[in-house]
Amino acid sequence: MAKHEPSAPLPVAVTAEWLNEHQDLGASVVLADVRWYLDGRSGHAAYVAGHLPDAVFVDMDTDLAGPGTASGGRHPLPDPEEFATALGDLGIGDDTTVIAYDDSGGSTAARLVWMLRVLGSPAALLDGGLQAWTGPLETGQVILRPRKRTPIPWPSDRIADSDTVRAGLGDPAHVLLDARARERYTGESPAPVDPQPGHIPGARSAPWQRNLTDAGHLAAPDVLRQHYTALGADTARSVTAYCGSGVTSCLDLLALERAGFTGTRLYPGSWGAWAATPDLPVETGQAESESTGPGTT
Repeated sequence: MAKHEPSAPLPVAVTAEWLNEHQDLGASVVLADVRWYLDGRSGHAAYVAGHLPDAVFVDMDTDLAGPGTASGGRHPLPDPEEFATALGDLGIGDDTTVIAYDDSGGSTAARLVWMLRVLGSPAALLDGGLQAWTGPLETGQVILRPRKRTPIPWPSDRIADSDTVRAGLGDPAHVLLDARARERYTGESPAPVDPQPGHIPGARSAPWQRNLTDAGHLAAPDVLRQHYTALGADTARSVTAYCGSGVTSCLDLLALERAGFTGTRLYPGSWGAWAATPDLPVETGQAESESTGPGTT
């Protein structure tokens, strides 16, 4: 059953003030810029034009994902060896604490933070992202000294594949959350990258934006707990999140952790893999019930 437990030693999100207080830790804390855009804009170009001081750029498509396939989706988890090499080359070693940010509410930076936290590495979102930083920005590319990074296999209990998801359909003990915008969930307005409109049968609409306050910060733990309790997380044995390609759903997973829930999993293939498989069922339309989300907290 998903339970309420204390947070990890490093919280899911830290403030800009926390960052200022820990700047003297040097190489033991690395800032990671994880900007990536579904509309095709270059995250790297945005980074070069202005980023937090000393931040390295982490590429969603090459550092945080393996090659996309129909069965694995657009952003499958990378091979552990390749992931460790990519991080080490960026200056992120075995003992490095990573603070990741983007300019979209943590919706892309969450992918790196979730990946590191499930491997037992200290990582957190910069709450409020780039917009929360009031100091000067740097331009150009930051290159840190490479560090040793040991490959660690992805924990099987934190990941679900299509077969696992299908086996749990209709079972209230296995809650399935769709982190995409609600109009993509219903099929009213699918993104051009969606293989077809709709959602996985029985999935509950949990758009990643609903984890945020109106000011763009991650909602308080008690507010998130109420939100996910309304979606069934409190009585579930497992809660699996998906989105279009396993990126923004990581923000749902971090929000669940912030709220104190365990037994959570990522479906990396997400809708991209599910909807591209001909024999898997699809639903469209509105869910019977859903939480209204944190709102204006």
